[in-house]
Amino acid sequence: MDQKKREQFVDTVSDFIRTVSIVLPADIYGKFMEIMRHEKIPSAAACYHNMHKNMYHARKLCRPVCQDTGVIEFFVGVGTKFPYMDEIKGVLHDAVIKATAEVPLRPNAVEPLSERNTGTNAGYGVPYIEYDLVPGSSDLDIQMYMSGGGSSLPSRSRVLMPLEGREGIKRYIKETVIEWGVNACPPLIIGVGLGTDASTSAALSKKALLRPLGTHSEIPEAKDLEIELRDELDEIGIAPLGFGGSCSVLGVNIECAAHHPATLGVGISTGCWATRRGHIVIHEDLSSKNLSHIVFPENSHEKTAENADNI
Repeated sequence: MDQKKREQFVDTVSDFIRTVSIVLPADIYGKFMEIMRHEKIPSAAACYHNMHKNMYHARKLCRPVCQDTGVIEFFVGVGTKFPYMDEIKGVLHDAVIKATAEVPLRPNAVEPLSERNTGTNAGYGVPYIEYDLVPGSSDLDIQMYMSGGGSSLPSRSRVLMPLEGREGIKRYIKETVIEWGVNACPPLIIGVGLGTDASTSAALSKKALLRPLGTHSEIPEAKDLEIELRDELDEIGIAPLGFGGSCSVLGVNIECAAHHPATLGVGISTGCWATRRGHIVIHEDLSSKNLSHIVFPENSHEKTAENADNI
């Protein structure tokens, strides 16, 4: 890969990181607006109003929507015909360093035990990269997540006895949200993973968190549980930002894998109201398409903010 193409590759990913840090994806922004417009409790409505002004100023000033820009994680679908497979890890690493300096992003990569902050958001094992091969494709499909401190605190995984079943799953998730949810700046996105052990369930819960709001599991029982959990968690009423209101969650997504008959693994990953995730496809000619933000209405933050006092 020649130097010019590599720079183009790095710039594409760095620009994508910039967009994700500043502008919420369309599905999350849309759900936030829905919740804000339906909030009847005056103190909660005022809080949502200020959160929306924060989004407006972030976009207007081209600055991250939250000061905690997280540790960057990539979930990469690598087409087996993508011509630059050998470059992916180095490009993602360099793009994170470039975005950290230019956006700028807060340096959050603290190396274990030495407690040394690298200052670049790159270090041992970060940015985290998880790969999947996509047979026959010539594209690079990248989902990115900025894993902030507050939204990572409630994340956990546990193996239940299988007879605890559906009610045991619900109890564990609700206990986690009640005990830790306020730390994650609600309303939250709840990703749930169901599998055999702690590691597979945790991984599935993160993948659930990446799925767009408004979509549901293809498994009928899981879809029903998503809706049931969403409604029951909303009754806790910890949003916005833990101060209390009419809801707790933006949505609940569940990903499942068949489990061992003697174990029932449950993983939970949470995203805050400003869940910064994105989805981009880079083609073999290095042209790209942003799938998470492309339908975001142009200037909609500005137009809504101008009339925010009437919302």
